[in-house]
Amino acid sequence: MTISVSETEPTPFDDGELYDIIMSQMADYDLDFYRQLAREAGGPVLDLPCGTGRILLPLLQEGFDIEGVDLSAEMLARLRQKADALGLQPRLQQASFIDFRLDRQFGLIISPCNSFVHNLTAEDQIQSLQLCREHLLPGGLLVIDTFFPGTQFLENHNQRVLEGELTHPTTGNLLRMYDSRSMDRVKQLFFSANEVEELDADGRLLKTRPFSTTIRWFYKTEMELLLRIAGFSRWEICGGFDRRPLELETDAMIAFAWK
Repeated sequence: MTISVSETEPTPFDDGELYDIIMSQMADYDLDFYRQLAREAGGPVLDLPCGTGRILLPLLQEGFDIEGVDLSAEMLARLRQKADALGLQPRLQQASFIDFRLDRQFGLIISPCNSFVHNLTAEDQIQSLQLCREHLLPGGLLVIDTFFPGTQFLENHNQRVLEGELTHPTTGNLLRMYDSRSMDRVKQLFFSANEVEELDADGRLLKTRPFSTTIRWFYKTEMELLLRIAGFSRWEICGGFDRRPLELETDAMIAFAWK
């Protein structure tokens, strides 16, 4: 069975406030990693996609020259709202992985938190990587943080799973996050039909918000070929933020590519 994802159903990126609440569970798990890369960068930093500013805003507060690109108007609106509260004026552009165009080049381009997997075809992956390379300064670094599709990921249960619970910071209501997953192994596509239930203190269901996403996974050697085709001549693919070799299927997959 394949769970199809509606093209008209909202995605998790259509509600910036709820997205921030859900992402609060992992708000700064990678921030030190990107902070250090920004220190080492020989030029400005591009956050692609920047979402609601989880990484961009802390680095901007610390004085880094960083700007962001994101396809979602809702994500960017939420980012600007948070930036206004901090007295910040970030440089932002609404665009996708495959059509962003900026007026300068960068010492560092980051694609955090599995963002690159939203390129759903090899053509889009290559176009995205080529654009990143064009926007890098000579010697500049592109970093893509994603996951390795090991056995556990590829197990397809086709059932509704409770992924987590948390408390709404404003209402105090309980939020329950469910995910129904399916995949097309031939096309390497992974479908998620998500639901966020909100319950009051007595356990009564107040509302259910449906979301859906589709991603495309890839493998280590596949990424190496994509980088080569996109024009990169040097890269390293690691298994974690400590830059250990990718050797286990339970590792992360973090690609470093230099112009």
